[in-house]
Amino acid sequence: MTIVPRGPADRPMSPHLSVWRWHVTMAASIATRVTGVGLYLGALILAAWALSLASGPEAYGAFKACLGSPLGKFVLFGMSLSFFYHLAAGVRHMVWDLGYGMKVQQANVLSVASFAFAIAATLAVWVIAGMVGAL
Repeated sequence: MTIVPRGPADRPMSPHLSVWRWHVTMAASIATRVTGVGLYLGALILAAWALSLASGPEAYGAFKACLGSPLGKFVLFGMSLSFFYHLAAGVRHMVWDLGYGMKVQQANVLSVASFAFAIAATLAVWVIAGMVGAL
């Protein structure tokens, strides 16, 4: 006669963040998703800009004052960082789709390059904006 256990079967644990060792491609993957969500939220800012522009000079002035505040500039800085990182991540994925950069070292270099490009491009845009008086 066969004995069948009555309790729940031991099942393997699903891997989670405490099991995996953090590496740059993991951070790059997470950052791509986070910046994508951020860009969706930035679309709401763009829609608010269009609505304020259509609502007249008073509404547009209030919108400009809101985005011209230190908090507004911080949000815009984050949006530009998100834009440039997401752009670089898209190029990285396009390179992978072409079949290149799939080895671990190459993927790590592409991930670091994505972060570096995002930081450099964001700083360049904001420095130029400051130099021409757009801030």
